[in-house]
Amino acid sequence: MRTIEDAPVETKELLTAAEKRNGFLPNLLRVLANAPVALETYLTVSGINNRSSLSVAEREMVQIIAAATHGCGFCVAGHTVAAYKKTGLDKETVEALRNLGHVTDARLDALASFTKAVIATRGKVDDAVFGTFKAAGFTDQSALEVILGVSLATLCNFANNLGGAPLNPQYEPFRWDGIKAAAE
Repeated sequence: MRTIEDAPVETKELLTAAEKRNGFLPNLLRVLANAPVALETYLTVSGINNRSSLSVAEREMVQIIAAATHGCGFCVAGHTVAAYKKTGLDKETVEALRNLGHVTDARLDALASFTKAVIATRGKVDDAVFGTFKAAGFTDQSALEVILGVSLATLCNFANNLGGAPLNPQYEPFRWDGIKAAAE
């Protein structure tokens, strides 16, 4: 992991801006700073993902599901913080996402099921799952934007898993140590 001081020259300005924007430097960015093109890709694709037609809540759902599927505790915690601060998703929904369970809202559950299917099947989603997704009001555009979100998450999740980024203290209350079995 890099600090702003020892990061490659190409990343110093990006890291400084991220620290200013967040009030701290997320360890994910410190890992990605080892490869300037990886950090640039993450920031660029994040900006593009933020312009998608999916709502902030829907985008965060995709990120949490991908992170939990990929076993990235750092990203599950970070996106849990974002879900609570930016989206209005309730605790029951967020916990279901963190544990890859079902969501009580039918539209959001269709999104969650579709996202899980995209990851599990590498995009070869069953017609029934895709049909349920579309019947919930999502479009072909939405489907491709879920794939965009999964691609962004995959970069972050795999980089964090490889780099072993510890949680920033700001994320510690939302620590995720793996999927919990549903209560009996």
